[in-house]
Amino acid sequence: MKKAILILVAMTTVGLQAQNNKQINPSVSVTGEGLVKVVPDQVLINVRVEHEGNSASEVKQKNDESVSQVFSFLKKMKIDKKDVRTEYLNLRKNYNYQTKEYRYVANQSVSILLRDLNKYEELSQGLVSSGINRIDGVQFKSSKMEEYMSEARIKAILNAKQKAGEYAGAIDQEIGKATHISETTASVPPRPMFKMMAADTIESGGAEQTIATGELEIKVTVNVAFELN
Repeated sequence: MKKAILILVAMTTVGLQAQNNKQINPSVSVTGEGLVKVVPDQVLINVRVEHEGNSASEVKQKNDESVSQVFSFLKKMKIDKKDVRTEYLNLRKNYNYQTKEYRYVANQSVSILLRDLNKYEELSQGLVSSGINRIDGVQFKSSKMEEYMSEARIKAILNAKQKAGEYAGAIDQEIGKATHISETTASVPPRPMFKMMAADTIESGGAEQTIATGELEIKVTVNVAFELN
């Protein structure tokens, strides 16, 4: 009986050792980064109509009239409806403790995606003339964001492969197939929100411009594990 137990324990021990040996796979894990810089070809303009007065109906009416004129202007500019969105509509009542009176403030925010940067000057001036009294800022975008994101992912993988190869080469080994890939970050760092009146000026075709597009940086970071041979 004791002999049988010893044989069983020995077999179990050998089995566990074999299993542990099988689980140990030499590998190298690295982080790869891919960065793509592109010149934006679109701009998202955030504008607002705001009025203040003693009557809720009065300020709302003024706001509605201004917004209606803005939408009519955008239609004349042939801005697609899908590129115009009301972000929020607000009507609030404020109490002035000095005058002991209530004041009403109405505002409506609208975002406009402009797909042709050459029309920016005409659009911005037309918005102000139509009734916009606040321009909150602009954000540059690219119409090929997914394409550039894919390019950044490929660069990140190749960067990881290069790093892994350098580590393996330093110990006289080679990397094998990838056993694990995970994307940790994929982002476009936010660009400064340029104010229309504070933006730099550039010359383009003889016409003065009030925005400078700069570049967008699209960054992807991945973690990759490779077998070591």
